[in-house]
Amino acid sequence: MTDMNRTHMTGKRIYQIYGSDACDMTLRLLEASGAIAQVPAGGSVALKPNLVVAGTPESGAVTHPGVLSGCIEYFREQGVKDISVIEGSWVGDETLRAMRRAGYDKVCKRYDVPFYDLKKDKTRPVETAVGKIDVCCRALDAGLLVDLPVLKGHCQTVMTCALKNLKGCLPDREKRHFHAMGLTKPIAALGAALKPRLIVVDSICGDLNFEEGGTPVETDRMYLGTDAVQIDAYGARLMGLSLSQVPYIELAERYGGGSAALDEGDIVNLNAPSDVSTYPRPSGTVAKLTRRVKQDRACSACFANLVRALYASGYGNDLDICIGQGFQGRTFDGFGVGRCCKGATHCVMGCPPTAEQIANALEDLAWNDSNLQK
Repeated sequence: MTDMNRTHMTGKRIYQIYGSDACDMTLRLLEASGAIAQVPAGGSVALKPNLVVAGTPESGAVTHPGVLSGCIEYFREQGVKDISVIEGSWVGDETLRAMRRAGYDKVCKRYDVPFYDLKKDKTRPVETAVGKIDVCCRALDAGLLVDLPVLKGHCQTVMTCALKNLKGCLPDREKRHFHAMGLTKPIAALGAALKPRLIVVDSICGDLNFEEGGTPVETDRMYLGTDAVQIDAYGARLMGLSLSQVPYIELAERYGGGSAALDEGDIVNLNAPSDVSTYPRPSGTVAKLTRRVKQDRACSACFANLVRALYASGYGNDLDICIGQGFQGRTFDGFGVGRCCKGATHCVMGCPPTAEQIANALEDLAWNDSNLQK
């Protein structure tokens, strides 16, 4: 179904609030929606933020710690005793380093709530639409898994929000496997299999171009829902994207993960915005930087480091660059990024190589080329 032809099928509400106090906004969203009803009697609550990289909330990369505080306060007041924070950062970064950088260590200490690094968790295979996927047990065993994504851009999938945030519930080996499968299908399949019943979206200052942050845009809003597919469809609409530009949303719907149907009547505004200007749009910076990049099943950390290197160095915009698992075992002329591309004439080794390493290699290649032309 196209966006225009969708009919109102779900009747599920999305609660929305404007402001900049993440803790207070989270509390008000949870209270208005009656979120405690999603917790089974005597069940635990696992809070799953977006902590993909060691960055600050102000950079537009990670969930504000106030969102965690608001959730903990709300569920504690409702009598939930077993509350935890769970997350595994992307391949190439350390979860605990990212946790401290985002200020989550202070939140966990203040409320005496444990933080679990899912990179170290046990896993169980889960049957999905694309076959078995190994998922971390703490995500599977929670009475209520609360999905706490940031609405932001992504260098490979255009947008990331509720569905893609669930990828942090996987061990690193499975994350790599997701990229080998092309991201779209496994993201949709995982979302349909886990089907989180409560999602609180941090859209206070997400970076609309790049999941790693750095160019945040203040939008001063948060919203809550109970259907990850609907939540992502709304996020795409806010960013000015069609569902065809974020194909895992409709695919998750087809896999049974929820409904992308959305009417104006589904949105419940708890207050009015102080600025009535339209939601800002992505600038397309990443697409311009990577217009000559040949990507074949690249992991997010590797691809993001390449984007950061291209942005910071100013080199490589007119160079054909290869990246991704699809280049393994191949020999070719050109510039390759990462261990998968070791068969390239010029390769930056690493899994993943750092942005600095890539930038230095691009600069060296440009310097050598300029000297050869003299």
